[in-house]
Amino acid sequence: MIDNKNMILAIVLSVVILLVSEMFFKMEGPPVSPEQQAQQAQQQAQQQAGTAPTAPAQSGNVPTPGAAGSAQPGAVPSAPGAPGSPQPASGASRADVLAQGGRIRIETPRLTGSIALKGGVIDDLLLADYRETLDPNSDNIVVLSPKGLANAYYAQFGWVPAGKLRVPSADTVWSASADKLTPETPVTLTWNNGEGLTFKRTYALDANFMFTVTQEVVNGTGAAKALHAYGLVSRRGTPETTGFYILHEGLLGVFNETLKEVDYDELRDDGQIKQTSTGGWIGITDKYWLAALVPDQKTDNHSRFLHTKQDGDDTYQVDYVGPALSAAPGASVTAVNHLFVGAKEVRLLDAYEEKIGVGRFDLAIDFGWFYFLTKPIFYALLWLENHVLNLGVAILLLTVGIKLAFFPLANKSYRSMSKMKKLQPKMTELRERYGDDKMRLNQEMMDLYKKEKVNPASGCLPILIQIPVFFSLYKVLFVTIEMRHAPFFGWIQDLSAPDPTSLFNLFGLIPWSPPEFMLIGIWPLIMGVTMFLQQKLNPQPADPVQAKIFLFLPLFFTFLLARFPAGLVVYWAWNNLLSILQQWVIMRRMGLTGKQALQ
Repeated sequence: MIDNKNMILAIVLSVVILLVSEMFFKMEGPPVSPEQQAQQAQQQAQQQAGTAPTAPAQSGNVPTPGAAGSAQPGAVPSAPGAPGSPQPASGASRADVLAQGGRIRIETPRLTGSIALKGGVIDDLLLADYRETLDPNSDNIVVLSPKGLANAYYAQFGWVPAGKLRVPSADTVWSASADKLTPETPVTLTWNNGEGLTFKRTYALDANFMFTVTQEVVNGTGAAKALHAYGLVSRRGTPETTGFYILHEGLLGVFNETLKEVDYDELRDDGQIKQTSTGGWIGITDKYWLAALVPDQKTDNHSRFLHTKQDGDDTYQVDYVGPALSAAPGASVTAVNHLFVGAKEVRLLDAYEEKIGVGRFDLAIDFGWFYFLTKPIFYALLWLENHVLNLGVAILLLTVGIKLAFFPLANKSYRSMSKMKKLQPKMTELRERYGDDKMRLNQEMMDLYKKEKVNPASGCLPILIQIPVFFSLYKVLFVTIEMRHAPFFGWIQDLSAPDPTSLFNLFGLIPWSPPEFMLIGIWPLIMGVTMFLQQKLNPQPADPVQAKIFLFLPLFFTFLLARFPAGLVVYWAWNNLLSILQQWVIMRRMGLTGKQALQ
């Protein structure tokens, strides 16, 4: 009983350590089965020979887009001598690949890049207002890259025929109505299959990150033609991820209002995961950036998460196929879908939810288990930043606000701790007297608690209630793109990066760059000191071994959090300081001297 409170705190700390530091080390997937090897070999042979995969049977089967980089089901073979889908060229630069073939320039306030006329593929996108580093002259963030590069990442739209029709493929060269796409000037691509069908694809782009893709098929034949509209996003190679358990980076989507997240290694094991949904969305996410397909929200769509191998490289694809659309003779059919490529800004994602009706688009941001707490905290932080014009100061003010909201609970907890602290001398005396008789010691302890009207576990419940809120705040600070490249004061010019200083070179006075594990900056040291002082104010564990473990925790957390984003460390240190001040005031009111409080 005497150690209930400390044991609970130890458990809580262990959970926090696991949540904030556990990493999933990427392991190689299982060997490819003979069936998969045969299928992949067949696909490669078809591509090399310039032939398309066979269209799926239509007797109840759902048509699917071809694997990334291949021609679509139902497409005719490439013309003699026409190049197939480009493969990564040894040493080929991005500029070299983009120079191959015609392109439509993309120029908006927030996006630059181009669309390839070959295939009508969106495969060249950069973020105009986000850069790789704090240097204003550093490179812009590259989101999408063409198929000729080893890290190809692109979006493609088209048609899957319900029967044998000649439809546009990845090798089709389109005609364009203009050479530049802007928010004011959409661009329409046109291609005639020579058999009476004219295909049109219109790209429109708003001032942010949302494409509207309108596909139309004009039927000039004497018979009705049925087709399914599709969209896909393909990514070649497994990207580097932060590796933190609390942040999802990989494939994801919302199907029938339910979020599904798929890790890269999970998809390598499964090969393919299918979903059916009315509306929804599907995409691939990094920590800050997202490429997502948004099909028609009123139709039933068949979606997939797909993993394949291309020349030994892992390739990840998300795609959807819409319902069959039938074009009567002399008539046309139209499918309108959307594509988001850009930064995961929560207010923007919420705006798209209203504008185009895409449900739960904000879940592209990993708000975690406590979504109902995390998102309001997120908006509160943004509101404060808009008023104080400094995200670091907003973090400090929000922490104060949360502390005030939980003051009654925290007050009860600290009063209980103060009573326990006051009993420390008597408890020590009982241990010295009955240390060899555990049953008698426990009985005497219980009698002491009853006599002094102290419940040793009464301070735990208030702490446990507060944990979800403070974890939600921690989660917000970890995932928010607003913290990226946001300055604080002094040497902290990027709250999303670790504290750049180090104790081991006297914070820059010694001209030496310590190894990464020795980069213990000023803010991690402040956090460690405040954590140590907070522990000194708490009742000390009865078990000497446990007491030593608790004494070691501040040092452990100092090293653990040293390479965390500075914004998180600032929050943790500030939260500790506020807790110390509150606990100190309560202890003094309870009659404890300063020396007794720190014993």
